[in-house]
Amino acid sequence: MTLPAFAQLPAGDLVLASASSIRAKILHDAGLGYRCYPVVIDEESVRASASAEAVPVGDIAIMLAEMKAAAAVQRLALETGPSPAFVLGCDQILTYDEVIYSKPRDQTMAKAQLMALSGKTHQLFSAAVLYRNGERIWHHLAIAKITMRRLDEDFIDSYLDRLDAAAFSSPASYQIENLGAHLLSQIDGCYFSILGLPLLELLGILREHGLKPSETR
Repeated sequence: MTLPAFAQLPAGDLVLASASSIRAKILHDAGLGYRCYPVVIDEESVRASASAEAVPVGDIAIMLAEMKAAAAVQRLALETGPSPAFVLGCDQILTYDEVIYSKPRDQTMAKAQLMALSGKTHQLFSAAVLYRNGERIWHHLAIAKITMRRLDEDFIDSYLDRLDAAAFSSPASYQIENLGAHLLSQIDGCYFSILGLPLLELLGILREHGLKPSETR
């Protein structure tokens, strides 16, 4: 049985421009009315081009989040008419020693990333951009510092074997909400943002735009 949302916006559900199951779970667990509308953009090309022009990493993350939200706004307008009330785009970039780590393509790449980050402190930039009625109204950038413990090859192999395809869904193959906790020794940052969505800040801006508990029946 699916329970009704605890909190609703006056104009209807929030649209999440993402296929991320963890972002959807965050919104669901917070009792928000929402619907998913995944979009695809060429993230690798955008990151590479922006990096070549020395664009700061945080700005790249915001740019990608905005591109995702804008793409959802445009496509939904073509499909259903007027732009939906609220559309949220998100992006994350992991960086260490001025190198950006993308989602690994395969287990070999995943292992190489974990070996490179073993025993080191890296940064995770998490951006969110919100559109209302087709206009960009808000963005937030969270920066976390995350330290990996020293990992040996046997542990990395076992970890990646256990994760299977899930290892390719995030840079450095870690998911702190489950097995990824075994990789880390210290976290300095917001838990929700590290998962991929700055929930507390999002709830704050949505309350400014009418988010309130749903009427009980």
